[in-house]
Amino acid sequence: MSKLDVKYLGLDLASPVIAGSSGVTMSIDKVKTLVDSGVGAIVLKSVFEEEINRKAWAMESSAENCPEVDYIGAYIRSNSLDNYLEYIMKVKKTGIPVIASISCVSSKEWTSFTKLIKSAGADALELNMFFLPLNREQKGGKYESIYYDIANDVVSTVDIPVSVKIGPVFTNILNVVWEFYLRKIRGVVMFNRFYEPEIDINRLETVSGEIFSNPSDLRQALRWVAIVSAEIPQVEISASTGILNGPAAVKQLLAGATTVQMVSALYQNGPAYVATVNRFISEWMDKNGFASVSDFRGKLNYSKITSPELYERSQFMKYFSNRDE
Repeated sequence: MSKLDVKYLGLDLASPVIAGSSGVTMSIDKVKTLVDSGVGAIVLKSVFEEEINRKAWAMESSAENCPEVDYIGAYIRSNSLDNYLEYIMKVKKTGIPVIASISCVSSKEWTSFTKLIKSAGADALELNMFFLPLNREQKGGKYESIYYDIANDVVSTVDIPVSVKIGPVFTNILNVVWEFYLRKIRGVVMFNRFYEPEIDINRLETVSGEIFSNPSDLRQALRWVAIVSAEIPQVEISASTGILNGPAAVKQLLAGATTVQMVSALYQNGPAYVATVNRFISEWMDKNGFASVSDFRGKLNYSKITSPELYERSQFMKYFSNRDE
């Protein structure tokens, strides 16, 4: 019988399948189902700095003539974070490794909170950062330096492993991951799935695009998981986006991911779906003679395949040159 246990961020996981940051992981009943289904770890839904500050600012504005306005804003911030810390402690009682997640746009208000995350029992921390470059006069490197500054400050305040959830829109992803490694970041999650706008041509409105990921989303992450795992093996990769079933999970593990994170599939199929994915991975391993995940992880990454240009090619020239129509 094949073994699914892996190590990720120094944690012992019973399976490489992780429940990614989402509303699913903020329901204790669903968390218990995930645990019973054999999930490897839980990433809690992100605490959003902007959301907390927005609530505080709204209350402060409505009470601007109140002598205790500063206290009201501070209370909202504190209460929001206290609720999150209490939930960490509740999830820890299930016995599953817990990865807290924060979405931050600055470091000054979060370094003290990250210390509390450790004391509440979180086993690791996932930083969810993205800055949309909207200033045409700002060079790309300036935006990247914000990521590095936050990573530096957070890592210096906690002694639990820290990973960073990144998006695919960097000029040089390899260099970005390397810079994170130099700042003692243990892992990267590739890739974050962002809100995408859509246009409703009938109502002439801008609306939200598709919320859930689809199978084709797997391929962009697959390329970079394969390349980064080969070029920077010191950093562990948790693959995310487009992992909707067992075959998709196996593909990312073959590419070099240490773990895979599922969100859309759990929303669509329920938290018990983890058992189905685990069963597929296990049966696939038995069929191919792999006793453990480490026996095949990275077997098809950038450094292992005989034709690495398959990961390098970015144009369709070769494909279309062989087509007559």
